[in-house]
Amino acid sequence: MATHPLSWTDTAPASLTGGAVSFGNFDGVHRGHLTLIAALKRRAARVNGPAVAVTFDPPPVALLNPAALKLPLTTIEDRAELLHAAGADQVMVLKVEASLLALSAGSFIEEVIQRQLAARAMVEGSNFRFGRGREGDGAMLAALKDRTNISFDEVTVDAVSSSRVRAALNSGDVAEACDLLGRRYSIQGTVVEGAQRGRTLGFPTANLDGVPTLVPLPGVYAVEAAVDGQRYRGAANVGPNPTFGDDARKIEIHLLDFSGDLYGYAMRVEFLKRLRDVQTFATVDALKAQVSADVAAARRVP
Repeated sequence: MATHPLSWTDTAPASLTGGAVSFGNFDGVHRGHLTLIAALKRRAARVNGPAVAVTFDPPPVALLNPAALKLPLTTIEDRAELLHAAGADQVMVLKVEASLLALSAGSFIEEVIQRQLAARAMVEGSNFRFGRGREGDGAMLAALKDRTNISFDEVTVDAVSSSRVRAALNSGDVAEACDLLGRRYSIQGTVVEGAQRGRTLGFPTANLDGVPTLVPLPGVYAVEAAVDGQRYRGAANVGPNPTFGDDARKIEIHLLDFSGDLYGYAMRVEFLKRLRDVQTFATVDALKAQVSADVAAARRVP
C-alpha cells in the first residue's frame, strides 16, 4: 500500500494502473465512503488489478469558489491512511490545478482515467460528477462502456455525507458524528505553552495548537488522547475562558492520571461525549468545582 501525489499530466507508477478506480474528496472517510471502497475492492479483484482511491488536494472548491471552502474533517495524510484501512490498495492524491479543472468530461476520461490510470473499472456513488462544469456523471461512463472498455458500477450508499458529519460537529453532537463516521472524530495538533490557569486550579491542561481540521462546537468534552505512544482519558475545554475575560478560542485538555511536560509533543484527541456548554462562573472557586465535576464525568464515560 502506498500514497502517490501526482498531477494529471504525470505518468503514474505501474502500481496505480490496470485496476478499479474511485474518485472523490473522501473527506472524513465516513460510512458511505467505506461502503464505496468495499465495492471498489470487490471490483478490483474481478479485474485482477489494484483498488485505487483517488482524492484531491486541494479540494476543487478551493479554486472554483474559495469563499465556500470549509475546514476539512481530515488531513490528506489521515485521509490516505483511512482509505488504506478501508481496503484501498493504492491512494492517489490528484493535484487540483486550473488545467485539471478545465478538462471536459470527455478529456478527463481520456487523459486521467484511460491514459494516466489505464483503469479497467470504475466504482462511484450516485452523486459522482466530473469534468469542467461537472458535466460528466455515472450515466456518461455507463454509456461509454463499449468504447472505453471500462466497466462502471454505481454504488448506493446510506444517506451519509461529509456535510452531515460537519453539521453534527458544528452542533457539538460528537456521538452523531461518530455514528456517521463509524469511528470517533479526532483532531491533531501540537502542545504549546498556555496561561497555565488549569495548573492553579489543580487541573493542568495541555494546550493544543496548529489544528488544521474542523474543531467541534465550543464546550466541554470527554476525550481520549494519544501522545508519545500512550493513550489517556481526559476532559477537554474547546472555546474561550469567559470567567477570566478570555475570548480566544482554545483547545485545552486535562489528561487523567498524568503528570509531566508535553510541550512540543504531537497529540491526537478523540471526542467521546459532549459534557456541557461553555459557562461563565462568578468565582474561581465555582469554576474549580465545575472542572472537578467535569473531570469526574469524563472518567465515567465508557
